Amino acid sequence: MAEATEQHAGTRRRSGDPWPPVRTGVGAWWRDHLRIARETVHFVSARLGTSLLVWLLVGIALALPAGLYLIERNLSGMTAAWEGRPGLTAYFELGANEQQIRAVVDVLEKDRAVADVSVTSPDQALAEFRRYTDLADALDLLESNPLPASLKATLAPGVETAVLDPLLDRVGSLPGVAEVVLEKTWLERVSDISSVVSRLGVILGLLFGTGALLVTATSVRLAIEARLEELKVLKLIGATERQMRRPFLYFGAFYGLGGGLLAAMLISLCLLIVEAPLSNLLGSYDQELHLAGFDAVFLGGLLTIGALLGVLGALVAARQRINDLEIL
Repeated sequence: MAEATEQHAGTRRRSGDPWPPVRTGVGAWWRDHLRIARETVHFVSARLGTSLLVWLLVGIALALPAGLYLIERNLSGMTAAWEGRPGLTAYFELGANEQQIRAVVDVLEKDRAVADVSVTSPDQALAEFRRYTDLADALDLLESNPLPASLKATLAPGVETAVLDPLLDRVGSLPGVAEVVLEKTWLERVSDISSVVSRLGVILGLLFGTGALLVTATSVRLAIEARLEELKVLKLIGATERQMRRPFLYFGAFYGLGGGLLAAMLISLCLLIVEAPLSNLLGSYDQELHLAGFDAVFLGGLLTIGALLGVLGALVAARQRINDLEIL
């Protein structure tokens, strides 16, 4: 009877305990993270002006290296569209006849190093010129077609570029040929530009990534100062550094995700601006505009990098400030 009375008294004391029991387990862990996420959204939305400024700074820092990555990828795709094979283009004189053009075609077709030969007549060249320029009215004033016939030859796969020099001399010495242009030079220049853009993207990615990290760290540091008294109370009642640091890691991730989303919007706007002139430029080379790389994988990677930079910046700021926190 005495034991029952004592147990009833203990139960009554526990029911009147002002401190609720601590729940543990995976469910409690998820509920705690959900609570922190809601508090983060409320804190950031309450300071929308500051948050927009942070998103803009992080977005600009991410947009430039990401844009250079897209440029490098499309330049690589442009050279790959030529199958990586060099070729040459021969321009005939205005007075070149069919026999002279046919003689050049026969020489190239008999050469084992040449895979394909195509001829563009003066009328076809004039039609292409009309299609890609606004000088159709001026051309109507001319008595004759000012454009010559041309010939394009592509080398077979696996052929060494060393065979180009004697082939150029051979074609250039034929009657009716005015000029021979080596297309390998253009491909090499595009490849060199792609390499420069790639290395520049890595350098700027490191520099601007560090800038985004510092911006996020500064913003999180301000958030820590705004909740300094709350952190002192948490430290006083025995909260661990991980528990005190967790809300600010959410701040950093939120700032990074917003910056990544804004970077994607800036890149999309730039692509819309340059789409029309770029289409005209590629059309002059008989190429269609196919912008590669701006897809779901790219967007996911951009958001992930932004979130990681934000979390890393928040971790640096929170660890430094919380370690120096003193309770008076």
